[in-house]
Amino acid sequence: MAHSPSHVFATVSPNAGDVYRDENESGFNRGRKQTPSRAQSNARVVQMTGCAELSCPPDRASVTISVKNSKENVIDVTNSISRRLEYILQTVRQHDVKEENITVTKHLQREEELFHMQAEVLVVFLDFEKMEQARSVLIEKLDKIVCVGAPYYSHSAESLSLLRRRVCLEAVDNARLKASEACCILGQALGRPLLLREEESREWMSDQHEATGFHLTLHQKTGVTLVSASSRVFVTFELRPKNSNRRKF
Repeated sequence: MAHSPSHVFATVSPNAGDVYRDENESGFNRGRKQTPSRAQSNARVVQMTGCAELSCPPDRASVTISVKNSKENVIDVTNSISRRLEYILQTVRQHDVKEENITVTKHLQREEELFHMQAEVLVVFLDFEKMEQARSVLIEKLDKIVCVGAPYYSHSAESLSLLRRRVCLEAVDNARLKASEACCILGQALGRPLLLREEESREWMSDQHEATGFHLTLHQKTGVTLVSASSRVFVTFELRPKNSNRRKF
C-alpha cells in the first residue's frame, strides 16, 4: 500500500508556567505570567499528516430469473408460470436466501388469441458460493422458457460505511505512529492529541478487467466492482520531555 510522503512540524516553546518577557513591552507588563490563550499558542507540539488506502470487495450479488410463456388459455399459462416460480423460490430458499431478499413481479397480457405471461424473480445473495450453486441447479433443471441472469455484484451501505471508518482510523493510526517515531528521534515523548482534522477523503471503483486486459475467472469476477477509499488526516500532538513521565519521589 503506497502512502504519500509525511510532513512533520515541531515547535519547542517556553513552558506555560515560565515568566513571559518581551523587550518591547512596558515595564508594567514585563514579568507578567502568560494568559491561558498565550500559553496554549506557545505549547510544545508536533504536527503530523497520516494517509491510508483500503479496498473492499462486494458483499452481495443480485441475480434476475425470468420466466416467459404464451398459451391460448389463461389458466394454462398461469399454471405454467406458477409451477416454475414455485421451483425457483424453493431452490433459492434452500440456499439460505431470506424472504426480504426475494422480489417477485408478474405481468399478464392478451394479444389476439394468445395470453402472454411473464414473471421475474430478483434474488439478492449474501453468500457467493451458494449463489453459484443455486444458479447451476436452476439452469440444469428448468427448460428454455426460464432465463437465469448473470450475477451483478454490489456493495451494501453498511460495508461502504465500515470502509470509510476503517480507512480514516488507519490514517489516524499512521499519523500517531509516525509522530511517535519522530519524537523518539527528537528525544521527546508523545503527548495527548490536541487537534484532529480529516483533510481529504476519496472513493473510487476499480475495474480490474479493463486494468489487466485479461479475461477473469469466476472467482476473480467478485473483484470487478472493487471499491477503494483513501483518507488523509492532520493531527497535532502535545510534545513532552521524556523525563516528564517519570514518577517523582
